[in-house]
Amino acid sequence: MAAGLGGWLCLCGLLAVLGAQAKNSEDVRCKCICPPYKDHSGHIYNKNVSQKDCDCLHVVEPMPVPGPDVEAYCLRCECKYEERSSVTIKVTIIIYLSILGLLLLYMVYLTLVEPILKRRLFGHSQLIQSDEDIGDHQPFANAHDVLARSRSRANVLNKVEYAQQRWKLQVQEQRKSVFDRHVVLS
Repeated sequence: MAAGLGGWLCLCGLLAVLGAQAKNSEDVRCKCICPPYKDHSGHIYNKNVSQKDCDCLHVVEPMPVPGPDVEAYCLRCECKYEERSSVTIKVTIIIYLSILGLLLLYMVYLTLVEPILKRRLFGHSQLIQSDEDIGDHQPFANAHDVLARSRSRANVLNKVEYAQQRWKLQVQEQRKSVFDRHVVLS
C-alpha cells in the first residue's frame, strides 16, 4: 500500500514539474508538403514558427526553385500548423505504465504469494481439526471462525456443483427424450 502511495506522489510531483514548464518548441510546428515541381522532387518541410508565419515563404528553406518560380512552387505546397501537448502525452504514458506495473504486481501476487498463503491457511485448518478432536477450542477461537467460513464456502461450492450436475443430467434426459423417443417434456 505504501509503495502505491509513493508511486502516486511521484506521479503528482512529475505532473507539477511538467505543468510548470512552458510550451516546448517541439509542441508547435508548421508542416509544408510540397509536391514535385518541374525537375525538383517533392519534399516535406517542418519548422517551428508561429501560426501567422505558417506559409511556404517562411517554412521552405532553402527554396529549391529560383526567384521567378517561387510563387508557382509555393502555390502547390500545402502548409498546416500543428500543435500538440507533450505534457498530456507524457502523463498518459506514465498512467498507462503505472497501471501495467500494478497489473504485473498483482500477477506476481497471484502466482507466488497466494499459493503460499493458501498452504498456510489449509495447514492451519488441519491443525484446528486435530485440536477439535482433542477438545481444546480456546487457543484457536479466531481460527475456528476462519475455518467455519471456509467450510461454508466449500458448502456453497458443493451446492453449486450439485445443482450444475443435476442440470446437466436434466438436459441429457431432455435430449434423449426429444431425439431418441421423439417426446417433448412438459
